[in-house]
Amino acid sequence: MKTIQRYIRTPARKLRLVADAVRKLSPEQALLHLKFTGKAAAEPLYKAIKQAVSNAKDQKGLAVASLAFKTLDIMEGPTYKRFQAVSRGMAHSIMKRTSHIRVELKEVSRGPKS
Repeated sequence: MKTIQRYIRTPARKLRLVADAVRKLSPEQALLHLKFTGKAAAEPLYKAIKQAVSNAKDQKGLAVASLAFKTLDIMEGPTYKRFQAVSRGMAHSIMKRTSHIRVELKEVSRGPKS
């Protein structure tokens, strides 16, 4: 019930904005929320959560409604260092940042609410 997506070409800072919005939701609601989020960082997060839910269904036989996030971590990946040639023989550095997404799910019992 764990999924790790690595080397995503989106900075961790942008992914964390989207992850903070869905961390308190159930995975089922998070997928629905991410589907209609207008940020490009929502797509890799959507794919990672969907894969974790599929792993829980296929490998453990758990119902989607009984799942909750144990952890939803966005970690820094390696930074690709490039340069842009500018006038007078100089260069400006360009940092292409990457990130890793770790999604862990747990099973929660949904008892009757009183």
